[in-house]
Amino acid sequence: MRIPGAVLLVASLGVALPAVTCAADPAALASSAGCAKCHAPNAKLLGPAYHAIAAKYAKDAAAPARLAQAVRTGSKGTWGPVPMPATDAKKIGDADLNAVIGWILRQ
Repeated sequence: MRIPGAVLLVASLGVALPAVTCAADPAALASSAGCAKCHAPNAKLLGPAYHAIAAKYAKDAAAPARLAQAVRTGSKGTWGPVPMPATDAKKIGDADLNAVIGWILRQ
């Protein structure tokens, strides 16, 4: 078996390759962004429960983008009369927002 020279060089020098970073805990991100003020995993508060969101969008391939747009611009009428206010990227960045949405959709 031949090992490429670059791999041997990096390994022999003890050079650290960039680590793949994982987003923080999505539940903690959702809480720190203010989502938990209106949403809970298994209970309706002002907004729907995370598991209800996951059930509604289970077969919707466009759900992550649709939900990200709803979070950024706010939404009204999707889950009843209480509007969801827009959430600025200063509260939760796009990468973290996508991690939270993925987590919600896996509920």
